[in-house]
Amino acid sequence: MIQSDVAKDYEDYKAQGRVWGQVAPERIKKIRLPRPSKEVVDQYLALEDLTGTVSDVLDSLGLRGVVAASHLRPVLPGKKIVGTAATVRSIPERKTPTQGYVDNDFIGMSTRESYYLGEPGDILVCDFGGNLDVSNMGGQSATVAKSRGFAGAIVNGACRDVPAINALDYPVWSKGVTPITGKFRMEAVELNGPVTVHDVVVHAGDLVVADDSGVCFIPAEHVVTVLEKVKSIIAEEEAMRVLINENRPLDELRPLYRKRYS
Repeated sequence: MIQSDVAKDYEDYKAQGRVWGQVAPERIKKIRLPRPSKEVVDQYLALEDLTGTVSDVLDSLGLRGVVAASHLRPVLPGKKIVGTAATVRSIPERKTPTQGYVDNDFIGMSTRESYYLGEPGDILVCDFGGNLDVSNMGGQSATVAKSRGFAGAIVNGACRDVPAINALDYPVWSKGVTPITGKFRMEAVELNGPVTVHDVVVHAGDLVVADDSGVCFIPAEHVVTVLEKVKSIIAEEEAMRVLINENRPLDELRPLYRKRYS
């Protein structure tokens, strides 16, 4: 049974032509997500060392929210994205893909549903349990995502169609790359519920920040706090950099160092 608020939102979005219909409504946990202002997003995007500084602040808050690029690589190096997480969790199909083709089964994988329920600037976070063999998304999915204004994708699994993703200039971070389609191999079982990316729990509405070093997931309720702490750290590090470049005595450096690292 759908929660009453989600049911109402679902009917509203359906009337607007924003329901694709690939995912049963009872599998959609949220439709309207908390989103930070454009000003906040732009301030994050302006950070030079985006994930490094955010990672330090999450540590200081006692939050586990960081996945290294060693585990989640950017398909297109040199990209930086910030946006709200729209999540989709998938599980393997029980049938073999050959039997699915023979039986002309419904294709259970879905990213399009998320794109039409989402808003420009959102980031799709796909969880297929870290499976490296089967594609969670490819060129067509990226094409729809870009047309809907999504900022990028985080894939706890594999993607495919790398040339198409490159041509679209669409940022994707994934566990791996594969040529094998997810059709008849995977099924989307929940949209905008909690998912796992590597070893981090991500909720729909969390803020995603990603660059060449990795990906950070900031709980929605901490987005402004983390930004303020990041700006404070940057100011402290800049003050320390000035003193270092001026070759100032250690007695002037130690107080700043203790404040920053103790």
